[in-house]
This record gives sequence, structure tokens and C-alpha cells, in this order.
Amino acid sequence: MFDFAVIGAGVVGGMVARELTKYTDSVCIIEKKGDVAMGATRANSAIVHAGFDAAEGSMKAKMNVRGSEMMEEICSLLGVKYKKNGSLVVGFNDEDEHTLVELCERGKNNGVKGVRVIHRDEILTLEPNIGDGVCVALYAPTGAIVCPYELCMASVGNAMDNGASLKLNFEVKNIEIIDGGYRIITDGDAVEARYVINCAGLYSDDIAKMVGDGSFKISPRRGEYMLLDREVGGHISHTVFRCPSKMGKGVLVSPTVDGNLLVGPTAENIEDKEDTTTTAAGLAKVRALSSEQVRGIDFSKVITSFTGLRAAGDTGDFIITMPRDRFINLAGIESPGLSSAPAIAEHVISLLIDAGYEAKARDDFNGTRRPMHFFSSLSVEEKNELIKQRPEYAHVICRCETVTEGEILDAIRTNPRPTDVDGVKRRTRASMGRCQGGFCTPYIIDLLASEMGVDYTEVTKFGGDSYINFGKTK
Repeated sequence: MFDFAVIGAGVVGGMVARELTKYTDSVCIIEKKGDVAMGATRANSAIVHAGFDAAEGSMKAKMNVRGSEMMEEICSLLGVKYKKNGSLVVGFNDEDEHTLVELCERGKNNGVKGVRVIHRDEILTLEPNIGDGVCVALYAPTGAIVCPYELCMASVGNAMDNGASLKLNFEVKNIEIIDGGYRIITDGDAVEARYVINCAGLYSDDIAKMVGDGSFKISPRRGEYMLLDREVGGHISHTVFRCPSKMGKGVLVSPTVDGNLLVGPTAENIEDKEDTTTTAAGLAKVRALSSEQVRGIDFSKVITSFTGLRAAGDTGDFIITMPRDRFINLAGIESPGLSSAPAIAEHVISLLIDAGYEAKARDDFNGTRRPMHFFSSLSVEEKNELIKQRPEYAHVICRCETVTEGEILDAIRTNPRPTDVDGVKRRTRASMGRCQGGFCTPYIIDLLASEMGVDYTEVTKFGGDSYINFGKTK
């Protein structure tokens, strides 16, 4: 029996698992998909919010501000890219200015540092390409950007490096209450644990019902995005939002930590928890609204579009509850969930201690991890020395993102290990460039097949039946 079972290997589940391994190595992370970071973590805005949006005193506000303060250090420890680029929430009229003044006061009351309202002349000094109709903005210098799936993989991987187990393709079908804990059941397998932490995202309400808790409902909210080539990544430097509505923070325009430009998302309540389709209408809306916020966006440089699903709860706040002994819900963790994840993990330990858990710190916990993209940061001399030791680092596989064979092999051999092409992509950025894998995919497949000891035709794009090849022609 494990001490803890964490259901859901998104960024919240990963952060919680890593925090738990500071006290025990008896942690099992359970994920229904074939890789980590496959839910809301995989496709979101990648923003570390400053904390001015959430209502004063709410769990969202508390976790957001604390999480934002923690994020830079955690990213440094885990080798994850982080950039404090600041954010602007722009307005177009007097009504927007009134809203922004209210947000500014809320931010100050929430403890956000440096937040203030500025007007067009000052906005232009920060962002020369701001939209022609923008007259006012809320400036938050503590806003930042990060790579969400990289943060998740590093958190889960660090937990595993400290002894945690990971079970993939484990869809929870039932939870039984047993003597001393819980039995979590899937087809042909089960995990027993003294404590269960429910981080199942869109399905967290279903998991809660398995132990008799029907107190909340989770609905999917679809958001469509467009990602532009690095060639236009410097068009702006801050994250530019527009005044928020009841559906969320609206369409944003933001640089990414990898040098691209991201625009989106839309916000549409839907029923299907697996519907990640993009639509012509949704992408047209993204294009129109973002062009109001930032002028001159070159949409001919779009290299891909995608959709993310947010787990919208029906309470208006994060749902962090203990409905029964040794069972914690972390549900409805929509925006600012990414920003809040480190603080939520910290808060879980407090809840456990209050409930009687003896959190004795381990002497052998190692909270650091080498960056996944370390090769590009080396000096020429360091690269040449590494290539002498490992010649595969001299072989560039992905030309668009300059990813070497050595980096791909390291990713395949590092926790949590990828088993498909998209898994390698998320870890190394190979095939994330302008050709979207047109040249490097065959080489990635070959490396995966060799490392896993399977035939070339058995390697998939994203697990399941997503086979790419049916045989070799030469």
C-alpha cells in the first residue's frame, strides 16, 4: 500500500507529488492518458498571473499570489524556462478604465506588488505596437511566462527521481474504501493508498463521486489558440490581455519562453470533455480581437493552431476540500491554476498536517533537476567537449529548433519517459518549429523504436491507434 495516490498527472498533480516526496517516497501518480501533461496543462496560455483578477479573500487569490511568488525559484530548481516579462490589461474606453481601476485596487488588496493603472503615452513606451484604440492599461510588473508542460514533466520527473511511481494508461473506474485507505481500480489493475489526492482536472467531479462526494460539477471550457513563428516572437515583450469578462481573462497576445508569439484563447462552454477541435469561427475571433490589442500581428506566420480545455467549476473558486478522511479534492483549478500550482501543493501539506499526517522531512530529498534544453545554453567550448564524449550531440535532428540526437536520447531515457513522437516533442521541442516535424519525424521515430526495442511501425504520434507508418519502402 502506498502512502499517497495522486490521481492526475497535470501540473497540479505533478507539483503535489513532488511536494509529497519531500516527506515520503511512497507516492503513486495515476494518469489515464499515455503521458503526463495531457489535459489542461498541455494547452493553455502559459501565463504566471500576478494575482489581481481573483476576488479578495478567495482561494484563487491566495494561491495565485503565493504561487506567483514561488514560481521563479521552483523553475530554477527544476531547470524550467521562466521569464518575468510583466503584463498589461488594456482598455479602450472609460468603462474599461473603471474596471481596470477596480482590478488595480483588488490587486493591491491581494498583495500584488507594483500594480498600477497607466495611460497611452506610457503604454507606448512599454509596447510600441499596442493597438490604436488602446487608451488605458493595468500594468503588473510581476506577471511572467513559463512552459506549462515542461514544468509538469519536470515536477513529475523530480517526484519520480525521489522515489514516486507513475502509472500511465490507468483510467480510474472505481474507488473502494478499504481498511486503512482506498483501493483505486482500473481494468485489470488496482492501486491501494492510505491517502488519495484528486487532481483529475475535467474528471475530478467523477472521481469525487466515487467516494460519495457530489458537491460540485466540472464543465469543460474550450479555448482556441494560434502560435506564430519565432520570426515574429519579438513583436511585443509583455503579455497583453484585454479587460476580463465573466468567461475569463479574454484573448491575449504574449511572447512565449521559447521565442514564439501566442494569441488566444476563445472561451466557449461545451459539454464534451474530450472535444479539442479548432474551428474557423473561433480562430477568426482570436485574430480579430488580438488585432485590436496589438497592431501589426503578421498572421501569415502562424505555424499551428490548437485548442485547450479548462476545468471550470460551478463554485466560482478553486475547490480544495477534504470530503472524507484522507481524501482531498483539488478541483476546478482553472485559470490561474498554473500560477497557483506550487502554492496549492504547499497548501495540501498543511491540510494533511491539520488532519493528523506526520510530515517528517526526508534527509535525502533532491529538489533539483537538469534543464531539458541544457545543450543550447552551453558555451562553444563546453559543446565541443560534450560532443567528444557523446558524438550524438553533433547530429542535429530538428533543424527548425536545433535539437540534437543527444538531447532526444536523453529525453527518452529521463523520467517521465516518452513513448511517442508528441512526447519527444514536448520534452525537446523537436518538430515544434515552422515545418512542424516535416523533416525530423522519421528520425525521431527511429530513435524511439531503437530505445524501446520495438518495430518502427509500432511507434505512434500520441499513443493509442495514432500509428504513423505501416511499413518501410526503402
